[in-house]
Amino acid sequence: MDKQKRKELVEEFKEIKTYMGVIRISNKANGKMFVATYPNLKNKWLMLQSQLELGRFANLELQKDWKELGPEAFTYEVLEQKDSGDVTDIKWEMKVMEKPWLEKLQPYGARGYNKPPRN
Repeated sequence: MDKQKRKELVEEFKEIKTYMGVIRISNKANGKMFVATYPNLKNKWLMLQSQLELGRFANLELQKDWKELGPEAFTYEVLEQKDSGDVTDIKWEMKVMEKPWLEKLQPYGARGYNKPPRN
């Protein structure tokens, strides 16, 4: 590939919009949910499914239920998204986006897979 073509492709890639946001994975069998934020939602569900299928998902309780019940027992939804290009501090913005959803949905204990916030 010549340098000019490579430069054009790099510029095109930079122009692709990415969206950060809050997602929820819900267990249809028991109603439990997992709420999280990610800096790039593009193909996120495919990546999460892959981690779960390989037994490599960080949340062990959700991983256990996935293994026992299978993927058909779960749904994925984007609760909120925002253009990442408009954000200067992505970590801070993700915390700001996630907090009201955690307060509203309370995905802890019998209701969810998230760890309760520390007081």
